[in-house]
Amino acid sequence: MRTEFARNLNAIAVILLCGVLGGAFFVQFVGQEIPCPLCLLQRIAMIGIAAGALLNVRFGPSPSGYGLSLLSALFGACVSSRQILLHILPGDPGYGTPVLGMHLYSWALVVFGIAILLGSIILMFPTQFREPPRVRPLRPLHRFAFVLLLTIASANMVATLLECGLGFCPANPEAYRLIEDLRR
Repeated sequence: MRTEFARNLNAIAVILLCGVLGGAFFVQFVGQEIPCPLCLLQRIAMIGIAAGALLNVRFGPSPSGYGLSLLSALFGACVSSRQILLHILPGDPGYGTPVLGMHLYSWALVVFGIAILLGSIILMFPTQFREPPRVRPLRPLHRFAFVLLLTIASANMVATLLECGLGFCPANPEAYRLIEDLRR
């Protein structure tokens, strides 16, 4: 696999992850479902996967970039598995409204599993690591991936601040704490 092809694959992965995170924002703001703390951790894990991929875009593919993505995916898989196990009992309605038959945390586990699988497969192509790491020029696709992730990560930070304020996030959020605090 050539270095430029690997960089493009990483940029596409970032864009796809941003699409998943954008879908979560859609459910949050249009569906008016405030994410729980475990959901927020899963979003952070997806941003971590994308950050590792962006390192590969900017400096060329490296095991450390893939390593960051894989560690983030493993963390996210653990968090989403924990949330699934919290709602596994028969009769438990789960947290939030299902999307295409599954809750968002179940979909997150699927995304983390795919990231682990694809990240592991792409590491089997050592020819992408032949060129030494260096700052590489960004093509339009790469710039788009950077701007999109920066936008999604910033929006996630603001939404989390609105939800949790400057303290701990409530276990079962029902309102945006910072907005409620400002109204008082």
